[in-house]
Amino acid sequence: MVIESGAPRETALTRDDAGYFVGWIPGGTGTRYRFRMDGEATLLPDPASRFQPAGPHGPSEVVDPARFAWTDADWRGVPLERAVIYEMHIGTFTPEGTWQAAMRELPALRELGVTVLEVMPVAEFAGRFGWGYDGVDLFAPTRLYGRPDDMRRFVDRAHALGMAVILDVVYNHLGPDGNYLKAFSCRYFTDRYDCEWGEALNFDGPDSGPVREFFVANAAYWIREFHLDGLRLDATQQIFDASEEHLLVAVGRAVREAAPGRTTLVVNENEPQQADLVRPPERGGYGLDAMWNDDFHHSAMVALTGNNEAYYSDYLGSAQELLSCAKWGFLYQGQRYMWQGKRRGTPALDLSPPALVNCLQNHDQVANSARGLRGHRLTSPGRWRALTALMLLMPGTPMLFQGQEFAASAPFLYFADHKPELAALVAKGRKEFVSQFPSIAAPGMAACLRDPADATTFELCRLDHREREQGEHAAVFALHRDLLRLRREEPALAVRDRGRVDGAVLGPEAFLLRWFGPDGDDRLLVVNLGRDLHLQPAPEPLLAPPEDRSWQVLWSSEEPCYGGCGTVPPVTEGAWRIAGQAAVLLHPAGQS
Repeated sequence: MVIESGAPRETALTRDDAGYFVGWIPGGTGTRYRFRMDGEATLLPDPASRFQPAGPHGPSEVVDPARFAWTDADWRGVPLERAVIYEMHIGTFTPEGTWQAAMRELPALRELGVTVLEVMPVAEFAGRFGWGYDGVDLFAPTRLYGRPDDMRRFVDRAHALGMAVILDVVYNHLGPDGNYLKAFSCRYFTDRYDCEWGEALNFDGPDSGPVREFFVANAAYWIREFHLDGLRLDATQQIFDASEEHLLVAVGRAVREAAPGRTTLVVNENEPQQADLVRPPERGGYGLDAMWNDDFHHSAMVALTGNNEAYYSDYLGSAQELLSCAKWGFLYQGQRYMWQGKRRGTPALDLSPPALVNCLQNHDQVANSARGLRGHRLTSPGRWRALTALMLLMPGTPMLFQGQEFAASAPFLYFADHKPELAALVAKGRKEFVSQFPSIAAPGMAACLRDPADATTFELCRLDHREREQGEHAAVFALHRDLLRLRREEPALAVRDRGRVDGAVLGPEAFLLRWFGPDGDDRLLVVNLGRDLHLQPAPEPLLAPPEDRSWQVLWSSEEPCYGGCGTVPPVTEGAWRIAGQAAVLLHPAGQS
């Protein structure tokens, strides 16, 4: 080991019985160090470094996690049933792109009704900017957003405001620049599996024990040393493990054990939609808490835009699809999926609704377009408000992407700062990926694709939270705030039991959801994404109010305060007039 603080000095490490090289080195907080392999001139950073002040190629720095004065001793976490997730990228969440600046906006998120902050990956990566999915130092929060204690302050402040914080972690590959693990042992990686983004990690081959230990320890580290409330696991289908106990089971257990007395959440992304991931171990599952529901996003985007090309091609965006998502979660639970030419999903009818996370936007889906435009820019205001109401009120767990709550003007694009040779390959790969969309591959569209390595691509994505108080943006914020208040405070809507919700299709683009509340205190959400719909007669039993009651409007997406054109009561003398491109929430009142 080479100590680089003060007068440089070297100390030899000795190998223990487990094969690790160890030694006690004088030095405290702030000491910078690297490793020198036998006979090598190159100095290497610590793969388990807690901080890389000069980036992944520089020296590691000793950090004492016990020096931070936490104030969250009474914090107990947020149960999944109350989760309203907000995905954020610290580098673009504010103009400054730091933990400290992000703290400034937390009170507004509490006012909005957010209960869980999902932070995109922060493990140290090369370059001046990036999404974070090319992390190489998994224990070191990137220097780009501040020091480790700045991250702790962010979490501590979020807890004080009643919000949990979970971190997006990448356990399926490491980034291409600054990854020194192989210099310490080639056993960290394997060629027995093909990973989409680089070498697969060795979780089940020869000498995989220490590799598994490294990643499981990382999961516990974020919970224990940063008081995080859980993790979001990236692309779990690319974590290859044929061990008797899958790595994901060990990770979930490590998270729970690292937070005694606190509620933790482990959310996962899984493109094949393997429902076992969120079943309890006693039922043969992996014991994770929730997973993203791409089916809802894809169907909703087709409903909003009318475009069902590429991976949207197996969706119609119909009233039946959206209703089925609300009732049953995944649309594909083993049926053939034409885009991939194989079956998609596994049976999931038994899953609790909160186990599936629904969204209209996330980092991937906004950026997987030519211009990175937000969803509200791709459809009519009425449709966007109506589907926002569905997403925020339906029984599943809702997730917002940063800026969605006020219809941010900033796009969200793919950006990654790499060395010129690597940057050229990344730009080429990105262009090839989005070319699966015929509309983007069309002549003339290539000029719309921004270079991921161009700093202006990154700068364009920074949010301006001043918009939140301005004109139409303020109306959109009010829409989200009021819907989340209804979700939280209305007794019928607060129940996350699938057996208490039913629905029916009313027309090609219209449907209803009905929540059965105590003592007939039901709620009825009517959504119409098409033209005005007139029902007379209306032979649908779910439209009938509770006995001796009549339906009255409780909330409408067309209220002027949200930018709408006003609400006409949908029920008159037994006939229904369901306004187009609108959503209305009804409650029973008075005598019929």
